[in-house]
Amino acid sequence: MFIQIHADNQVDSDNERDSRLEDQIRQRLARFEGRITDVEVHVSDVNGPRGGNADLRCSMEARVNGIPPVAAVDEGDTIDRAVIGAAKKVVRALDHQLGKLGDRKGH
Repeated sequence: MFIQIHADNQVDSDNERDSRLEDQIRQRLARFEGRITDVEVHVSDVNGPRGGNADLRCSMEARVNGIPPVAAVDEGDTIDRAVIGAAKKVVRALDHQLGKLGDRKGH
């Protein structure tokens, strides 16, 4: 599973943070590891320098063999919380999509 993390110009980006986020994403999507080809993550600061609660947004898209890409968005007061929230939503969406696929195949 290839994970690519993008940050807008309002969010400080560094290799340590990206590595930590990648580990968190891998941990939450681990049971789909064999089916997911890649995950694209976009992190942005909604309010920019004005600040505010839950103003960090994470958009996440997982590309899976056999089904259309699954996307989710979440917001949080830290980048980590926004990424974890989006990853949890992707897991729920994958459970739903793959469950429907299993139902159609008669499993």
